[in-house]
Amino acid sequence: MKILGREPALWLALVAAAAQLSTAFGLDLTTGQQASINAAAIAVVGVITAFVTRDGISAAVLGLIQAGVSLGVGFGLHWSPDQQSTVMAFAAALVAMFVRTQVTAPVAALGRPTRTRTRRPVSRA
Repeated sequence: MKILGREPALWLALVAAAAQLSTAFGLDLTTGQQASINAAAIAVVGVITAFVTRDGISAAVLGLIQAGVSLGVGFGLHWSPDQQSTVMAFAAALVAMFVRTQVTAPVAALGRPTRTRTRRPVSRA
């Protein structure tokens, strides 16, 4: 998978290098803030990868939200651990509501199999 023609690892290396470069030239970032920026970038790339591959998007979105909260706290957002966990619980509930509309159970409520479309076998001539 590529993002704008480049591998995700190259984009992450660019973000890390940009944070280090800006710190070297006067931007006052702590090592914790740099780590938060890198973690948020990794989470964004994870969401893009999950979306493109259609695998684990809900987990990736929750990871992105968690990275966003960490990034905010790293840059001075004064949330208590209780507030952070409440935001994460709410985010999990939102993601679960989305997942619920996208998933169909293979068995009906009464234990009978649900109807599924069957494909006709391809004739090999």
